[in-house]
Amino acid sequence: MAKLSDAQIAEKLKSLPGWERQGDSIRKLFRFNEFMEGIEFVNRVARKAEAADHHPDIAINYTRVTMACSTHSAGAITEKDFRLAQEIEQAAKS
Repeated sequence: MAKLSDAQIAEKLKSLPGWERQGDSIRKLFRFNEFMEGIEFVNRVARKAEAADHHPDIAINYTRVTMACSTHSAGAITEKDFRLAQEIEQAAKS
């Protein structure tokens, strides 16, 4: 999978509110009212990530869940990361 340029990443981030670039990943913090809401969200993401064979880094801090997407095999941000971020957004809405 080809690495995206800085300009491509900046342009694609415009369509993902709340997502930001941090080094070689894109990430977003999601907030929930209850701990179990966050865990259910993580489980929805896990199923989508497994189906796509592309897995985010996930940090759970009580009612806050941070998702970070990076294509480790490419050592960079690729189109796969943006596809996964879109899937994560869908999981957050369900």
